[in-house]
Amino acid sequence: MAEPLADLLSLLGIAVVALLAWAALAPFEALGWWAGWFGSNIHTDDLPIDLPGAKALEDVDSYLIFLSGIAQVGGESLSRRERAFLERLDESLTHSIVIDDIFPYSVNNLPLTGQPVFARLWRWALRSKLSDNWLERLGGYLINLRNIWQVAISIDHRYGPLYNQAMARVIAHGMAQRGYDPEQPAPVFVVGYSGAGQIAVGAAPYLREQIGRPVYVILLGGICGSDPGLLAVDRVYHLYGEKDTSQRLTPLVFPGRWPLMWYSDWNRARRRGRIVFRCLGPMTHGGSTGYMTTSQTLPNGLTYQQATIGAIGAIVEENVKRET
Repeated sequence: MAEPLADLLSLLGIAVVALLAWAALAPFEALGWWAGWFGSNIHTDDLPIDLPGAKALEDVDSYLIFLSGIAQVGGESLSRRERAFLERLDESLTHSIVIDDIFPYSVNNLPLTGQPVFARLWRWALRSKLSDNWLERLGGYLINLRNIWQVAISIDHRYGPLYNQAMARVIAHGMAQRGYDPEQPAPVFVVGYSGAGQIAVGAAPYLREQIGRPVYVILLGGICGSDPGLLAVDRVYHLYGEKDTSQRLTPLVFPGRWPLMWYSDWNRARRRGRIVFRCLGPMTHGGSTGYMTTSQTLPNGLTYQQATIGAIGAIVEENVKRET
């Protein structure tokens, strides 16, 4: 009994130290990018020549960028459930190019496990997250804590504009890798899942400015604050589940979303009809009862995954028709 307790206390101690450390260090990534400390390179993995969507096809009418939640260590570290979801989404959007290798918690798309200073720490945290021992798995939450601070930076009025500009640049680079043609009138859809919702909202206006094309944000159980981007993008679609506790508690965390703050960006965007709310059903935030699962079904027979894909597809279709 004493040994597990000691391990638990050690992990809690590490978590507290890490939380304080990344609270202090989080702004420096955005500041470092702005100052040019990291150079101008954006980390990318080589794309296979035969990768579907690697080259823009003549009939492509839109681009969809998926930004994953705070549990990720890199753009390529999606869970099996996310990967299966994105494969089905890509199949359903026959005229869209789906981009899913953007890491929204790094200004240059560098995975945590590839960082020069803390790579060993993040490799350990990733191994802990995948462990069968529940005590060891707690160590994996260091990844979540670190990425939460990046979300906080995105909403911060001092550092957020820097961070969000960097993320817009990363997204634009990912689109260019897939053959995006600036002369092609293809609207762009940025899907922010969970904590990446804030980063999607923050980066979208800068992306719109860079590419000169309509940019829509889709919040999938997305968590975001009262960001100026809500008024600058073409529209924000908030897809949520009735049992998604995380997104239900979000308005309590961000004062700018309180009804009392009638002058906030969030409330002004709502009054202007810039935010569209759509309930998908009794989904929770994640896991086996979340938006991407195939093990739960709605009364109409659709799995939660199918319902979510259908909702995203409908948004893409209605806006592509409007733009063309």
